[in-house]
Amino acid sequence: MRARIRDTELYFDVEGSELAIATSQIQIKPVFFVIHGGPGVDHTTCRPVLSPLSEIAQLIYFDHRGHGRSARSNPETYTLDNNVEDLEALRQHLGLEQIGLLGFSYGGMVALAYASRYPTYVSQLIPVVTAADARFLALAQAKLAKDGTPEQQAIAQLLWDGKFESEQQLQDYFQLLGPLYSLTFDLEKSMKAWRRVIFNPEAINQAFGGFLRTYDIRAELPQITAPTLVIGAEQDWICPPQFSEEIAQAIPKAKLDIIPNSGHSVRADAPERLLELISNFLK
Repeated sequence: MRARIRDTELYFDVEGSELAIATSQIQIKPVFFVIHGGPGVDHTTCRPVLSPLSEIAQLIYFDHRGHGRSARSNPETYTLDNNVEDLEALRQHLGLEQIGLLGFSYGGMVALAYASRYPTYVSQLIPVVTAADARFLALAQAKLAKDGTPEQQAIAQLLWDGKFESEQQLQDYFQLLGPLYSLTFDLEKSMKAWRRVIFNPEAINQAFGGFLRTYDIRAELPQITAPTLVIGAEQDWICPPQFSEEIAQAIPKAKLDIIPNSGHSVRADAPERLLELISNFLK
């Protein structure tokens, strides 16, 4: 399904019903927007691991502008601010009063920014393996310089510089750095998963070569009023758990859980624990 909003067109998909019909009553399930990471990939990176959550919530997946099946446009419009305003426009387009937000990595940044800008429209907030400011970049660069192979360091320079030239280069990056992102990395499984993803190198270049370098929403986090569960990963190389701890401390009454024995790709390393935490929070 597609929504023509603002100056673009977003692709979205819905999994699960809003109404759960029992014998004698109808239960209204929460509606959650699932916000994918990257930038430069699409919503399919969040599926099918999250599908079991559709039993207790209606999940709305969507591709950011310029990503996946959404319309491509001027790369200069691929910004965090536009992602936040697109999300708000999509909420209005679907006629929803309140929405839950489940954001992974960069998607967590979008979720945090939206929840601080539009607090009354957010019912629940779950930012996963993310950060609230640009300090994660320098720490990740230092981590890779210390522990990465020469091949990993070389292709990661394209990330730091915002200089990916093709979809294949971007796919090669994720495959070469797979063992850093996931403690359970399997090259064959990874290659099969990435084949279903639509890549956009212009989007990730715009982020890492541009606006993420000055990204900082720490001062806005106390404005968030929704019940919040912050999830980090113990062995996350690019958004280490210290950032999850800081986010949880800044958001009033936020809960924090750091998943052990997991890297940034918590959906691959600890899917059962991830679903358990989210399910318990929603209930």
